[in-house]
Amino acid sequence: MAQKKQTNGAENHAGTTLDQYFAKDPERLAQNLARALEELGKAAASWTEAREKSESSDITAAPLADMIRTFSRVSEYWLGDPGRALEAQTRLFAEFMGIWANAIRRMSEENVGDYARASTTDKRFQDPEWGRNAFFSFLKQAYLVTARWAADLVDGADDLDDITRHKARFYVEQISQALSPSNFLLTNPELYRETMASDGENLVRGMRMLAEDIAAGKGDLKLRQSDSSKFKVGENIATTPGRVVARNDLVEVLQYEPATKNVLKRPLLIVPPWINKFYILDLNPKRSFIRWAVEQGHTVFVISWVNPDERHARLDWADYIDQGIRFALDTIEAATGERQVNAMGYCVGGTLLAAGLALMAAEDDNRIASATLLTTQVDFTFAGDLKVFVDEDQIRALDAAMRERGYLDATRMATAFNMLRAGDLIWPYVVNNYLRGQAPLPFDLLYWNSDSTRLAAANHSYYLRNCYLENNLSRGRAILRGKALHLEQIKIPIFNLATREDHIAPAKSVFLGSRFFGGPVEFVLAGSGHIAGVINPPEMKKYQFWTGAEPDGELADWMATATENAGSWWPRWHEWIVAQDDKKVKARKPAKSKKSLGEAPGDYVRIRA
Repeated sequence: MAQKKQTNGAENHAGTTLDQYFAKDPERLAQNLARALEELGKAAASWTEAREKSESSDITAAPLADMIRTFSRVSEYWLGDPGRALEAQTRLFAEFMGIWANAIRRMSEENVGDYARASTTDKRFQDPEWGRNAFFSFLKQAYLVTARWAADLVDGADDLDDITRHKARFYVEQISQALSPSNFLLTNPELYRETMASDGENLVRGMRMLAEDIAAGKGDLKLRQSDSSKFKVGENIATTPGRVVARNDLVEVLQYEPATKNVLKRPLLIVPPWINKFYILDLNPKRSFIRWAVEQGHTVFVISWVNPDERHARLDWADYIDQGIRFALDTIEAATGERQVNAMGYCVGGTLLAAGLALMAAEDDNRIASATLLTTQVDFTFAGDLKVFVDEDQIRALDAAMRERGYLDATRMATAFNMLRAGDLIWPYVVNNYLRGQAPLPFDLLYWNSDSTRLAAANHSYYLRNCYLENNLSRGRAILRGKALHLEQIKIPIFNLATREDHIAPAKSVFLGSRFFGGPVEFVLAGSGHIAGVINPPEMKKYQFWTGAEPDGELADWMATATENAGSWWPRWHEWIVAQDDKKVKARKPAKSKKSLGEAPGDYVRIRA
C-alpha cells in the first residue's frame, strides 16, 4: 500500500495523471455553466441598456480605425514585395518547425528545455504545466514565437515614419497581451484545473463580478483592481489633519495642521493632477508626502479639484489657472499674510502650473517664488505611448463625445492609462476576477487608481491639442487669455523631478523640458516609475535618485556623470527649498470660522465618477 501511494505521488508530481483535467461532478458543472451564462447575460444586458439609454457613448471607432490604418502601412511594406512576404512567412514557419523538432527531442531525451522560453519575470507562465504538459507547452511556445515575429515585422518595416512605427509597436503589444493563452479558460492549465476542481463555481463568481463591474461602469467595464469596501476617504486613507479653508465651483483649498512649533515662512502650495484625486500624496500616514512635508516645517496648502460634470464643460486652462491656482494663492495670502509661496505641481498639475507661471510672468504676477515639477512634461516630443491615442481623427471623435455630456467619462481615461501597462493593470485582473472568480485584495494604491475622475470637455480638449498633438506649450504658441505663453519668461528656480521607469511622463521627455525655462533648473532623476518613484518616503529606504550637472544635452550624457544616491529624493528636495529661503515663523493653524467648510480631505474628493 505504501509503495502504491508513493507511485501515485510521483505521477502527480510529474504531471502524468489526467484526472485533474476532468470534472468531478459533470452534472454540477453543467448547472454552474448555466448559472455563469445567466450572469453573463446580465452583463450583456447592462452593456446594451446603457447604449439604448445613451448613457454610454462609444468612441472606439476612431482608435480602431487608426489601428487598422497603422497595420495597413506595415502590411504594405511586407506584401508589396513578394520576396519580403516569403521571407517573413519562412521565418515564422521555421520557428514553428523549431518548436516541433524540440518536442520530438523531449520525447526521447531528458532535460531538454523549451525552444521558445518566456522571461523569468513573466508571471503568465509560472505554472509548471506550461513546461511539462506537451499541449500547454506547445501553446505557450507558439504564442511566444508569433508575438515576437509580429513585433519584428514592425521593427523590420523600413519605410515607416517614427509616429506610425510607434503606434504599430503599441498596437502589436496590446493585441499580443490580449491573445495570450494565459487569458483563456481552455488554454490556461491553472484556470482549467481550478474550473474542474470547483465544478465551475469560479465561473459563476467571475461572471457575477463581470456583470457588477459593467453595471458600475454604466455600460462600460469598470475593472476592479482592489477591494474598495476596505477603504474610506478621510477614515483610513487621506487622513492627514487639516481643514477646507476655501471653496469655489472648481476647487477646494485645504490647509493642513502644523506639526512643528516653527514653520518655513513661505507656504507650500501643491497643484495635483485633476485626472486623479489628490490623495495619492496622502495615501496613509506611512506613505504621505503631505504629512512628511508638514513634519519638515512646511505650511502645506493643497488644491482639491472637483470631479467635473456638465456645469464645468466650458472651463479651459485659463479657468483652471484663475479658479484653481490663483484662487489658492489668494487664499494663502488671506490665511497667512504671505504673498510669496513655493509651488509644487504633479504630472498634468505640473504642466498647468508651468502654463500658469508663464501667464503670470506675462502679467507681472510674482507670487510664486519657486516651483517644483514632479514627473511633469512641458515639451511633448517624447511623450510616450499616450501619444498613440492623440491624432486629429481621435481628438475629433473625443470632442464630439464630450460635447454630448460636457465631459469625458472617467472609465475612458482610466482604460487608456491601464493600457500603458496592460500586462500589469488589465489582464491579470481579467483572469483573476472573471475567470478565477477571486475578488482582488485591498490595496490603497490600486483603490486610488480606480477612483477615477471625469474630465471637463474644454479643459481636456485644450490639453490634448496644445500639448500632445501640436506641442504648443514649449514652442510659445499656446494661447491663454489672448496671451502667448513663453516658458523662457519663467525666471524662478525650478526643481524638476523625473522617474526612470515612467510610462506616462518619460524621463527623456521631462529632461528635455528643462531647457525651456528661463531660470535655474535643478534636475533630479528618481528610481522606479510615475507613482512609486514619487511616493517614496525616506523611512522605506527604497530605490534611489540621481543628481548631477545642469540638464543640458541628452539624458544619457547627463546620467553618465550623475551621482547615484540611495533612498528617497524627498530630503534632497527639502534641502533645495530651504536653500531658496530658510526664514521661519511661528506655526500657523487653519482658521476655524463659524461658517466652517469642514475637515480635510473635504467634500470634492469624495465625489465618485
